[in-house]
Amino acid sequence: MLKEIEQLLLLQDRDQKIKMFKAELETVPLEQQRIDQLVVSKNHAFEQIRQRNRDVEVQKKKLELDAQSRRDSIAKYKTQQFQTRKNDEFQAIGQEIHRFEKEIEQIEDKEIELMELSERIQSEMGHADQELKEATRQSAQLLADLKRKQSTLEERLREAQAEREQLTQGLDPDLLFQYSRLFTSKGGNAIVPVEHEFCKGCHMKNTSALVHRAKMGLDIVHCEQCGRILYSAD
Repeated sequence: MLKEIEQLLLLQDRDQKIKMFKAELETVPLEQQRIDQLVVSKNHAFEQIRQRNRDVEVQKKKLELDAQSRRDSIAKYKTQQFQTRKNDEFQAIGQEIHRFEKEIEQIEDKEIELMELSERIQSEMGHADQELKEATRQSAQLLADLKRKQSTLEERLREAQAEREQLTQGLDPDLLFQYSRLFTSKGGNAIVPVEHEFCKGCHMKNTSALVHRAKMGLDIVHCEQCGRILYSAD
């Protein structure tokens, strides 16, 4: 095999690794966003439940104030009732007291409903809090793993780039230019084997004479169809 072909094959191997490492590194920010979203979604769910709990507490407080207001009114009416000597006025005040007592009963029924609802929400909030803590723990572990993966990829990328730099030494600049252009345009496969007269890059047949030149390994041979650099796989 032609020395330049051997060198280009090694160069292509490093370039393919560099391409792969860069592609994996490009996924790191997206993966980090996905991991962060785990906590964001669980935190959002927890905050929604906590807000519901706050709303219920506000409603309970309002009902307590409403009930107390009516109790104060009842106490005031009872004082007036005790002081009055008119029967019709006594009866009217009694009706007002009865009305307020019924309203207090209705308020207390609503308070019981809210207490039951509050208990359910407290249970949901406890469950959501546990899920948030677990998501936070899991996220921290995943982010640590991702950081290690990123560091490893960056180190391997630097090594491959350094090896690539060494492999380009001594190569003819024109040949290196041809290779680089083919590597970019042909999806990372600039140099491919030819088998049974077929280019393994485009899978098209080449002439016997050209295949013979590739097998001889005396010069650089390009596929007649796709332009890739060919070498004999035999």
